[in-house]
Amino acid sequence: MVPALLGVLFGNALQLQQAVLMPADDCLLGMGLGLLFLAFALRARWPGLRWGLMAAAFAILAFASTAWRAQAFGGQALAPALEGRDVAVTGVVAAMPQSFEGGVRFLLDVESASLDGQPLRLQPRLALGWYAVSPARGDAPAQSAAELERQPAVLQAGQRWQMTVRLKAPHGAINPYGFDYELWQWEQGIQATGYVRVGTHDAPPVLLGFTWQHPVQLARGQVRDQILLRLADSESAGLIAALVVGDQAAIDREDWDVFRATGVAHLMSISGLHITMFAWAAALALGWLWRRSARLCLRLPAPSAALAGGMALATAYALFSGWGVPAQRTILMLATVGALRLLGVRWPWPQVWLLACAVVVAVDPWALLQAGFWLSFVAVGVLFATDAGISRAEGVGFTNRFRSLMREQWMITLALTPLSLLLFGQVSLVGLLANALAIPWVTLLVTPLAMLGVLLHPLWDMAAWAIGLLALFLQALAQWPWASVTLAQAPWWFGAAAVLGGLLLALRLPWPLRLGGVPLLLPLVFWQVPTIPAGEFELLAADVGQGNAVLVRTAHHALLYDTGPMYSRESDAGHRVLVPLLRALGVQLDTLVLSHRDSDHTGGAIAVLKMQAQANLLSSIEDDHALQALRHATRCMAGQRWQWDGVGFEVLHPLTTDYDKVRKTNAMSCVLRITAGAQTALLVGDIEQAQETQLLARTQGSVTAMPQPTADLQADVLLVPHHGSKTSSSAAFLDAIQPRLALVQSGYRNRFGHPAGPVLVRYDERKIKMIDTPHCGAASWQSWHPDGVQCAREMQKRYWHHVAP
Repeated sequence: MVPALLGVLFGNALQLQQAVLMPADDCLLGMGLGLLFLAFALRARWPGLRWGLMAAAFAILAFASTAWRAQAFGGQALAPALEGRDVAVTGVVAAMPQSFEGGVRFLLDVESASLDGQPLRLQPRLALGWYAVSPARGDAPAQSAAELERQPAVLQAGQRWQMTVRLKAPHGAINPYGFDYELWQWEQGIQATGYVRVGTHDAPPVLLGFTWQHPVQLARGQVRDQILLRLADSESAGLIAALVVGDQAAIDREDWDVFRATGVAHLMSISGLHITMFAWAAALALGWLWRRSARLCLRLPAPSAALAGGMALATAYALFSGWGVPAQRTILMLATVGALRLLGVRWPWPQVWLLACAVVVAVDPWALLQAGFWLSFVAVGVLFATDAGISRAEGVGFTNRFRSLMREQWMITLALTPLSLLLFGQVSLVGLLANALAIPWVTLLVTPLAMLGVLLHPLWDMAAWAIGLLALFLQALAQWPWASVTLAQAPWWFGAAAVLGGLLLALRLPWPLRLGGVPLLLPLVFWQVPTIPAGEFELLAADVGQGNAVLVRTAHHALLYDTGPMYSRESDAGHRVLVPLLRALGVQLDTLVLSHRDSDHTGGAIAVLKMQAQANLLSSIEDDHALQALRHATRCMAGQRWQWDGVGFEVLHPLTTDYDKVRKTNAMSCVLRITAGAQTALLVGDIEQAQETQLLARTQGSVTAMPQPTADLQADVLLVPHHGSKTSSSAAFLDAIQPRLALVQSGYRNRFGHPAGPVLVRYDERKIKMIDTPHCGAASWQSWHPDGVQCAREMQKRYWHHVAP
């Protein structure tokens, strides 16, 4: 059994590393080969040979079957010809809609679709947004009745709608150490995203009626709305909605920051812990009730009835919480362990643990790439490994139970600390203290009150009061100077060794053996990202969508040029991309340059400045800009120069006098030149052709074009002005700079059409290599290897990643 389980895990893990899927015919051949190996294993006489053949057989079967499943699902991908087209669809709202300040997001199960009046076969489920029409401002005319009718409707699961949508394939940012949005959509079964067309020339969406296709999702939405209405004035409303119906989006980002800093984020949504605790409580209650009836006990022993009933109720709870992927994993794990007990099978704990892992991975192979999977199963494995009957030996009194609980929490903390450092680059030093109170408080008080509030609404007020008390405690812990520690993320093998070291320290072994875990921890703790050579620099153009964010590193210094866009009130490039990237690389910024005030350049500034308290701010933002209250900005002005580690930095634009007369924000972009020996990079923000001409005039002494490159402006790498807008990248400017490489940071299928076609032609005519983030992901260029660019989409390529046409 053990070799088969290990084979399932290894085969799936290997398959997830593939950049391209094997053909479907090869998948079938692989499954046949696996069955052949299995037949040989069953006939082998030598135990070692049988063990190896069995592991190989199940590894091949797992690899081939997962590849075949991926082929089948990948075949449903949206055709490139349909991207950007207006498609008429009729479908049913399939899940609880998610409202946000700009509209509502929802899933639609497609019943029929047509393009230009012709029937069309479309993906079975779409992830859509219905965005609000911009409200009138200032002297602008008020919205017309037609515009008001096109505002997002109050959607409910089960409604059937007819609407026009514009679709595209799921395409997310690909950055080092970043969140894989495309994998997440793949796991959710989504192959097309888009938005509802509500323009004046579009047919308005029509509600056709109501169905009962998704009653659980409808009930979730109604309960969520009741919670938010009842607790409209409470800061705890979103958290209670998350605990009852699994709506994590209802929790404010500031609250998430506190939860992560104190190590209790796992408690603040429907997690494996909540479902497990619910199953345990339900089993206790059912067992107690079952024992009240002798007839029932004769039909079925109380422990078996309690176990089966607890599992059934836990499954119902997971369904009501949204049946998310983590909840599904937990139910599979509990069902596997429960089935063994009901069947009377008594296996050693490692075998039970491996079986639970293998069952989850066989159903959802892509779980192996999720941090939650590893955190859950390592925690369960630690509890299995360290229990060994100790709890029973310690007795059942309150003091003994409390001591056992603290011991288990301490052991889990020891084992998960290195894993958290590996996965997130951050660990909470107050997590043990915070969880000692938060785990019983949330699982035994807050969650029961929140769930019972569905039947008796005043209990939600009590749950909100209890959360408020806990929040005061957590906020106080989060303010401690060393509440959390951030380290550069090390290679996975260092993390695996460190987890083993933490487990050795946690086990009840002789101290000489336990101390043997300390050396295993050291490589992870003292890991350092390889440094930049002296006199050289590296550019990392992050994939932030439609916006700029370029990290510049020298041997001992770092500068960030712009911080990308703000995606919504709760999400921006700083929080989603740049903060995790800087943390993973162990970067301490010396300077943050915000080229100008536009939100696609300053959207992530607040998150970055809060993380990088030591960073100086250099910018052209006005004196009364909101960011000035967070960090005073020094004006960027032509002529500013400094050197770091033999690398020169110089500001070329704007002039000091521009601050008094220029009103257009793009025209005030800070232009930064970086020079290391013979290699130069030019970062120009959103300057347009007028500013390009001014730069040429200041360096040439006239505005006339010159056939020879201008020494002061010539650069090897150019950050394409204004994301490739047709108002920038003039022929004279490109002739003067003569870059070998041009970097474009733009969003996939962005509404501005960047980079514009005529601009691409100008670059192509000059044989300038163009690298754009939709095709490359994050782009890395190094001055000591000037001829090459490393693309994150190529380096991290997996078969579920979208390939932009």
